[in-house]
Amino acid sequence: MAIKGPRKHLKRLAAPANWQLPRKVKTFTVRPSPGPHSMDKSLPLLLVVRDVLKYADNAREAKKIIQTGKILIDGLKRKEYKHPAGLMDVLSIPEMDETYLVLFDESGRISLKKTDKTDVKLCKIVNKTVVKGGNIQLNLHDGKNQIVKVSDATKAEEDVYKTGDSVLISIPEQSIAGHVAFGEGKLAYITGGKHVGEFAKIVEVENRALYSDIVTLENKDGEKFKTVKPYVFIVGQDEPVISM
Repeated sequence: MAIKGPRKHLKRLAAPANWQLPRKVKTFTVRPSPGPHSMDKSLPLLLVVRDVLKYADNAREAKKIIQTGKILIDGLKRKEYKHPAGLMDVLSIPEMDETYLVLFDESGRISLKKTDKTDVKLCKIVNKTVVKGGNIQLNLHDGKNQIVKVSDATKAEEDVYKTGDSVLISIPEQSIAGHVAFGEGKLAYITGGKHVGEFAKIVEVENRALYSDIVTLENKDGEKFKTVKPYVFIVGQDEPVISM
């Protein structure tokens, strides 16, 4: 039996619903390459350049722009047109003096918000482990890992990073430049569910042993709602720590 490799094509009708993509214009579209973001939380660069930013009329033109290295993600040149641009990625085009932040709009669609130049990005800690040497590895939502060197990982004063916290990562060095802890009173950005794309303050956290914690939040209109912890992305105290 032949072993099938990764699929190269993606039918438009099968593409994630949150892609801003006409479904019946053509049969196929670009499948993002595996890597930092899941397919439903990212867009391949070709679609960003052609369909979102409208810098190209067709795929060939978009590929040429990308292959010249004019598009930077988190300060690094990305020349692969399938490379995924995902949640909280900083996409910049120095030649145009433009910087964008990849977010979800309030319909849950992947969108680009024009923002100020920045030398940091926000990443959510989705998991953490103790690695060889007793140091702590933080696994971030964008597929990157950060090693935190400690003398003793069992000491609470050294192990300050928790799952659900956010860290500021320097661009393009990719090192930790700041930390925003998860907890009551913190400002969060909602990445899934009915309130996707909204900013809200954490009011209460209900810890559950076998299921995701339930978080109660309050938005700017005073409306309270509940969601699961994986949908909560901490962005600051009273205001986002980066321009959003």
